[in-house]
Amino acid sequence: QVQLVESGGGLVQAGGSLRLSCAASGRTFSSYVMGWFRQAPGKEREFVAAVSGSGGSTTYTDSVKGRFTITRDNAKNTMYLQMNSLKPEDTAVYYCATGRTPYSAKLRTYDYNYWGQGTQVTVSS
Repeated sequence: QVQLVESGGGLVQAGGSLRLSCAASGRTFSSYVMGWFRQAPGKEREFVAAVSGSGGSTTYTDSVKGRFTITRDNAKNTMYLQMNSLKPEDTAVYYCATGRTPYSAKLRTYDYNYWGQGTQVTVSS
């Protein structure tokens, strides 16, 4: 059974930084694409960033490029999202996700089937 557990959310002032973590268990971590999504109040869930199984390929939504960095440590079965220069519009519940297809070249359009419970990020102005 695949399990994803996010941590690291919190309250931060605009311009500040946070690092989110996603701990995975239940299968071989390095074979699968991992991604971060977020959902703000009253809005649909949106893609934020994704990383290939090896960690060699990444992609970001335009609004976070240059501010957020996605990485993974396959030895620790953990994915990270370093968030810098945070803005109030980054306020949302952040979710990590993965899927059932190993060795996929798709990142943004990967079929994400497994989701964590989410961690709240609040950026005050």
